[in-house]
Amino acid sequence: MTDNNQQDSFEKVLATHGVLICGNVGDSMMPLLKQGRDKMVIVPKPTGRLKKYDVPLYRRDNGQYVLHRIVEVSDNGYVMLGDNRWTLERGITDQHIVGVLSAVVRKGKTVPVTSRQYRCYVRLWCGCIWLRRIIVWMLSLPRRGYRYVTRNILI
Repeated sequence: MTDNNQQDSFEKVLATHGVLICGNVGDSMMPLLKQGRDKMVIVPKPTGRLKKYDVPLYRRDNGQYVLHRIVEVSDNGYVMLGDNRWTLERGITDQHIVGVLSAVVRKGKTVPVTSRQYRCYVRLWCGCIWLRRIIVWMLSLPRRGYRYVTRNILI
């Protein structure tokens, strides 16, 4: 996703059509977005500051596009966190932000970020980051245990 032509195209699509509909790469926004299953509906960045729990599409200084949730708003910028992560990313400013998630399309059904279903998800999953850390850590145990076992088998 760091190809300059692709970077330019995201901004061009938003400027030309007012909406960008695309899939995601990776698992950082699970369980909200699953690669290969869901589509993101991104609209241009609104005027003014974004709010806590908004999900902007932003471009890091290295050119990589990222879609993560705002977990803290400060005078200097935003603190971001993927729904399937627990490491905070600081230093994201309004200049980095390209657009904002407005809906998720799953199995042909559009779920806007203003829906009751989405707001409930945000309150439960994102409002209790300590609980999310425990759940994500517990879900990773089988994978980590499997890797540990396979690395220590002598062949």
